[in-house]
Amino acid sequence: MNIGTLPRDSCHPLFRPPDKVWKRNFVLQRSNLQILNNRPNRIVIRKCFSSNEESIAEVSARGEAKGERADMVEKMLELDEISEKKIEGFSENESMWNQLMEIVRFSGPAVGLWICGPLMSLIDTAVIGQGSSIELAALGPGTVFCDYTCYVFMFLSIATSNLVATSLAKQDKHEVQHQISSLLFIGLASGFLMLFFTRCYGQLALTGFAGATNADIISAADTYIQIRGLAWPAVLIGWVAQSASLGMKDSWGPLKALAVASVINGVGDIVLCRFLGYGIAGAAWATMVSQVVAAYMMIEALSKKGYNGFSISIPKPDELLQIFMLAAPVFVTMTSKVAFYSLLVYFATSLGTQAVAAHQVMIQVYCMCTVWGEPLSQTAQSFMPELLYGTNRSLAKARTLLKSLFIIGVVTGVILGIIGTLVPWLFPKIFSSDPAVIQEMHKVLIPYFIALCITPSTHSLEGTLLAGRDLKFISMSMTGIFCSGTLLLLIVRNSGYGLTGCWFALVAFQWSRFLIALRRLTTPEGVLYSEDMSRYQLGEVKTA
Repeated sequence: MNIGTLPRDSCHPLFRPPDKVWKRNFVLQRSNLQILNNRPNRIVIRKCFSSNEESIAEVSARGEAKGERADMVEKMLELDEISEKKIEGFSENESMWNQLMEIVRFSGPAVGLWICGPLMSLIDTAVIGQGSSIELAALGPGTVFCDYTCYVFMFLSIATSNLVATSLAKQDKHEVQHQISSLLFIGLASGFLMLFFTRCYGQLALTGFAGATNADIISAADTYIQIRGLAWPAVLIGWVAQSASLGMKDSWGPLKALAVASVINGVGDIVLCRFLGYGIAGAAWATMVSQVVAAYMMIEALSKKGYNGFSISIPKPDELLQIFMLAAPVFVTMTSKVAFYSLLVYFATSLGTQAVAAHQVMIQVYCMCTVWGEPLSQTAQSFMPELLYGTNRSLAKARTLLKSLFIIGVVTGVILGIIGTLVPWLFPKIFSSDPAVIQEMHKVLIPYFIALCITPSTHSLEGTLLAGRDLKFISMSMTGIFCSGTLLLLIVRNSGYGLTGCWFALVAFQWSRFLIALRRLTTPEGVLYSEDMSRYQLGEVKTA
């Protein structure tokens, strides 16, 4: 045999060390690169064999290289192709139906995490509504102060998931613990800050929000927020612990905690409000206790994974900067959303007790329905980065994934719109027996349905923009939509359109988010079409 005709590559069968040594070195190479890249490695196989596949085939055909070594090469090449398909998440030959099922299986368990929060407020609304229209109206500004303000701290959740997942990728358990301890300190400090603000300035904030003429509403709402405010530190610590578990790809621990909290809240509302007659104060105590229990269970879930959820450390300035760079665009986006929903309650409050009570019912049912679309955003943020930035980058598959998410969003939106509209239409006495409140509820059913049915699709689009790291566009567009929505609310309020006009302003707000996100993703400069992804990258950040 003329050896000179064969490529002198160290990976060629004739130039390799004996079998045992070569196998051992090959495994070490793959394992080392896998640790560095945190992904199944294909570089070694491609470097060693892709350029020599033809030569190996020729040698095998002539019978000059045979046996175990050639079989081993073929098997490794097959394993390489299998691992490539697994990494891509959605293979090229996978049908649309299988892809849809994969998304449903991934996002299904996450629905419970999003439902529990609005479910607690909805339980409060249903129980309080059976007793007093004034206290039901007071839940409007009360939940804005306690629940909507809480979403401003969503940056803690985003930063925790991101930093914990990054540290886990490096298999550095010590760094994971440090990230959790630092973020727990930020959560605890923010919680005590909100507790101080609630105790000292809560009533003043409610007066400015509801108006000095609504003295009965302000008094009841202040009772509600003062009791629930005691749980602020636990709530924000619980958010950090929950997001840390999600960063570790564990959704069952947080889900169990929130399920127990929802049961405690429901039973507490019934016992304290219906049987003991504590009214809105009883609802506040039930919710506060349930939130403290949920936070404790989430910290215990971390302990079971080998991390100390009670360890707190003060972050360094560069670590605070890193958290800020990750969280600032999300903070702007969430603040704009919270501000707009708060303005809706503010304008509804100025329309009278019956109007704000009806709005409280409808907005709580609306929020309960919209959270079913949130897992679509989470799915996009989990699967899209590999297709946009990974070694197996494929914009075509990313567009296919978005199409699947969009289809699920449309179907989910229609179903939620129908069910969510039928409940307050056919069974309004679940929430209030006051005929005036029910009449106001029925006035907003049409805009309520139009706004609700588009929300899940909007979540899938915005989740894709987040996965593509188009953060500047998201924050700027949401700020613009908020300003336009606020102007529209002022117009409909001064024109005398009442609560119906406020809900049509919400329709404009939601459809603007949908159309702008859709336009961004379908343009040639969008994240799903542009080959130059450098402008979507976050700036270099020092590693904590």
